[in-house]
Amino acid sequence: MEILKLEALSGNPVLNWGLNGYTTDKIFVVSAIEAGTIFEFGLREKRQYYHKMWNSSDEDFDRLNLIISQGHSFGAFYNGELIAWAVCDFRAWNNSLFIETIMVSEEFRGQSIGRLLIKSIHREARELQCRIVEVETQNTNYSAIKFFQKAGFIITGINTKLYNHSTETAIFMSYDLLR
Repeated sequence: MEILKLEALSGNPVLNWGLNGYTTDKIFVVSAIEAGTIFEFGLREKRQYYHKMWNSSDEDFDRLNLIISQGHSFGAFYNGELIAWAVCDFRAWNNSLFIETIMVSEEFRGQSIGRLLIKSIHREARELQCRIVEVETQNTNYSAIKFFQKAGFIITGINTKLYNHSTETAIFMSYDLLR
């Protein structure tokens, strides 16, 4: 298995990747309190089944390919076949590298491929002299939040209104490269 810079995606590479989403028996419940000029939020773990599937369209892959064309994204390849990716967007306006999406084929999950992709992202961000690497996920994606925390990311914010027609809350996390 090798990690390489990702080039344009052709077709829908995730068709044979198994579960295109996540299933969990635990989520994070977000509580937000606003009192005058004070705003506080809290997260607590809750046992709750949650299942989410993504349906990817041609427009989604066109958007990802536009980001990939920047040259800061990575793919994991096994026997020449793409089995995982991390699509990253360099954001000059705030000097960050944003992980737009990170995904591992179901067959290869739990084999540290995500960790290797994160290491490549951190190396790229340092070469770009970024101050942080950022990511956004849903409060219902318990395993993603735990994965990023284990990789050294901290929760830096929430957005309770980011998703259209959803009860999910966006969780923003970052990894400080200037430590």
